[in-house]
Amino acid sequence: MTCKVRIETSGHEFIVQDGESVLDAALRQGLSLPYSCRGGTCGACKGKVVAGEVDYPQGTPPALSAVEQATGMALFCQARPRGDLEIEVREPGAAADMQVKRLPARVAKKDFLAPDVVRLCLKLPAAERLQFLAGQYIDFILADGRRRSFSLANAPHDDEFLELHLRHVEKGEFTEQVFERMKVKDMVRIEGPHGEFYLREDSPRPLIFVAGGTGFAPIKGIIEHAFAAAVTRPMRLYWGARAKVDLYLDELPRQWAQQQANFSYTPVLSSPAAEDQWRERTGYVHEAVIADQPDLSGYDVYAAGPPAMVRAARDAFVAQGLPEAQFYSDPFEFAPDILAKQQAQQQQ
Repeated sequence: MTCKVRIETSGHEFIVQDGESVLDAALRQGLSLPYSCRGGTCGACKGKVVAGEVDYPQGTPPALSAVEQATGMALFCQARPRGDLEIEVREPGAAADMQVKRLPARVAKKDFLAPDVVRLCLKLPAAERLQFLAGQYIDFILADGRRRSFSLANAPHDDEFLELHLRHVEKGEFTEQVFERMKVKDMVRIEGPHGEFYLREDSPRPLIFVAGGTGFAPIKGIIEHAFAAAVTRPMRLYWGARAKVDLYLDELPRQWAQQQANFSYTPVLSSPAAEDQWRERTGYVHEAVIADQPDLSGYDVYAAGPPAMVRAARDAFVAQGLPEAQFYSDPFEFAPDILAKQQAQQQQ
């Protein structure tokens, strides 16, 4: 049996499958409802059932009092509909709506996507989940209090793990630790979510995504969220890299392009190796965008990657008619202490 749920305040509607909680169903379909622990103990997902009924297969959760239940309140992370519902609940839609947490996490998976790119999947404690907007980032808190920031590569509906793509940074103490010494089951401390790089869903304009290197990570999360939310706006991804090996998940956007009618993918290599036998686009990634779309005034552009690439893209796109307010970016700046080390080495 499936049930339809309508959110009274926004008019958003979604379908709940048999045995699925209201919250899980909403997240699966790209809607944002408040939550934290997803275990019924914190009360962050509390809202009101305006019409219809819910039940709790595991018993009334501890964060819901008898008085609250009698007045129609529900914990949507645990509540299962007994039929169609109308509910009243806050829908977080901006970075300011996200609760920033500092949490321990365990390295659940570590695999190399390229010689200089590693994927980490972090697992939070059983009683914790991190609510975030696709495209935001988290900080690793180092032993001496320094921070290292990395974008989340997964979408909010797929939050069993926090997925990160880390490129090895020369003279980068943290990335050297990750690449050489960090093991599965190691513990780390994180804080987040942070950042203003996320999809503005109220815009009707077609979308252009521009990724450079591991700037693909936050854009991957945003695109996967857009698919879950059934966004129908045309979406085109341009992913720029040096050589073919640097397009470390190239098969994934190619698969999206086959499965999603409103999505297309253009990889661009600036210095393809002879063994790549590359027959697709070459040059700088922002130049490929302009060649395809000389008038950018009617687009929203999301760019993530090295700061020089993001700056070049912004300047070039604005010159082609893109309003600056329609350019959203996540430049991958190095931490100040890493920059200082690199500058000192260059001066020697």
